[in-house]
Amino acid sequence: MEFAVFMTLPGLVILLVAIAFGDQVLRATGRGRRRGQVSATGFEQLHATFSPGKQSELKERQSALLLRDDEEDGAPPNRSTVDLGSGRAVIRLP
Repeated sequence: MEFAVFMTLPGLVILLVAIAFGDQVLRATGRGRRRGQVSATGFEQLHATFSPGKQSELKERQSALLLRDDEEDGAPPNRSTVDLGSGRAVIRLP
């Protein structure tokens, strides 16, 4: 019977709220070791069901994850370097 309730839209929202609450409790107690939130993904998918703009946003986000980032993109070649690990930036003027 519970499965049939969660297959309806109000039941799905109740299930997502319960998962979000449990996720926040686990994160607050220190037992949740991951950085992302499971409940946020569920709410985004629910929002994408009713909003075509959100669907295209999620598709764009997924395609951006597949693109490769090069170190040379967006900076002049061989002029400046940024090392985030050591906290150093070198800028060479032409």
